[in-house]
Amino acid sequence: MSLLEIRDLTIQYKTRKSVVEAVNGINLKIDEGKTLGLVGETGAGKTTTALGILGLVPNPPGVIAGGEIYFEGKDLLKAKDSEIRKIRGNKISMIFQDPMTALNPVIRVGDQIAEVIALHSGCSKSEASAKSIEMLELVGIRAERSTEYPHQFSGGMKQRVVIAMALACQPKLLIADEPTTALDVTIQAQVLEMMNDLKVRLNTSMLLITHDLGIVAETCDDVAIMYAGQIVEYGTLAHIFDNPMHPYTIGLFGSIPSLDKDVDRLTPIPGLMPDPANLPKGCNFCERCTRKCDRCAESEPEYLEVEPGHFVRCSNLNGGAENV
Repeated sequence: MSLLEIRDLTIQYKTRKSVVEAVNGINLKIDEGKTLGLVGETGAGKTTTALGILGLVPNPPGVIAGGEIYFEGKDLLKAKDSEIRKIRGNKISMIFQDPMTALNPVIRVGDQIAEVIALHSGCSKSEASAKSIEMLELVGIRAERSTEYPHQFSGGMKQRVVIAMALACQPKLLIADEPTTALDVTIQAQVLEMMNDLKVRLNTSMLLITHDLGIVAETCDDVAIMYAGQIVEYGTLAHIFDNPMHPYTIGLFGSIPSLDKDVDRLTPIPGLMPDPANLPKGCNFCERCTRKCDRCAESEPEYLEVEPGHFVRCSNLNGGAENV
């Protein structure tokens, strides 16, 4: 049984003028000890999906319009608020996108980590403080720095503090929302190496949200490509990197510099993502697709298994998906 399984999840933001369709019937699963990479452009619905898992979609205007989110066999969408609070930060933790805003600027970093530990473990204040120092040392921060404030740390060190906070209760699932976006390349590599090491040591499953396919290649077991609120391609790391089939996935790889090929210019994906408040009738990627045909604009493509464990949402795969 999967640790986390999302079935037909739909999340919308309802305003007076429109309904923003942020997440549109997605299906995902993460097994114990495995890492799933969720990849897509800004606005694809990746962070909204993560907030949906944690029950943090702001309401109003956000509403979970349908679907199921099973964690350890229990549907989180049917759980009481008190049950979700016990799970959030304890069994499921999240590394938020910007470490600069994830930390309280007027509370010492050690106290912020200790608060999480005390809240979920019920230990004494001194025990929580000792555990917080242990967690800081685990991510490479000296114990004496636990009494310092966030502004006294560099961007990379702040991210380490956020990771220590997320792992303080040894969660079964870690959601990392673009954990290296605000960091330079050298610090990115250090943080990713540390996260992988801690994940193996603590046997933690991870949902890694990122734009960077290079990070996915180094970190993930499975990959889901998200576009305009839908999963357009899903499979193992080998499926996505060795045999990408959706035009959007192929376009993402075409936008990456290659060490093997000598090209004058990269091949960007033309156009912009459609307005989630006014999605097209057919395929959401149709207007930007170089392979589109007449039916792409008329009907939404099915989500089909093109090979065992490899799913693609496309109507024009030279017959590949349609014959399965």
